[in-house]
Amino acid sequence: MSTTLYGVAVTLRPAIAEDVVPLAAIRATPEVFARWRGTGDLPAEVAEDLADPGTEVFAIEHAGRVVGAVQWYAENEPDYRHAGIDIFLDPAVHGQGLGTDAVRVLARHLTTTLDYHRLVIDPAADNAAAIRCYAKVGFRPVGVLRAYERGSDGVWHDGLLMDLLADELT
Repeated sequence: MSTTLYGVAVTLRPAIAEDVVPLAAIRATPEVFARWRGTGDLPAEVAEDLADPGTEVFAIEHAGRVVGAVQWYAENEPDYRHAGIDIFLDPAVHGQGLGTDAVRVLARHLTTTLDYHRLVIDPAADNAAAIRCYAKVGFRPVGVLRAYERGSDGVWHDGLLMDLLADELT
């Protein structure tokens, strides 16, 4: 299990079973659900995410409460080694810089402590707020992933692949 990480405004700690209910409630908000989607049993899906051995999930805490989650996964094949990040935040705290702080703290941990030289993140191409957040950390657009994911409307939507090299972290 990983260590607790501290940012300017957020604390990232390994997510535990007690986080399932608050994280599922955040995932159920219309703004987050539109991007992360899910079935009718979000608590079960969050619990499954926490149990996935290929992904490490951190609860994001701010002002003493869980306000979201940030997770990472690794490609450890030596010739392609890199890590990827995903995040969601309670819409009640959007626009406060907490997402930027959380992504920066995790990126620093991945590049300095775990020695990943390259990180990737893949927001929806129309998610301007997320793209701005990641750019503040140093992520750069690599290219559009055309028809990358099927939306809840059944239509394929583009994604934006962004990456960050360790020495580009701001």
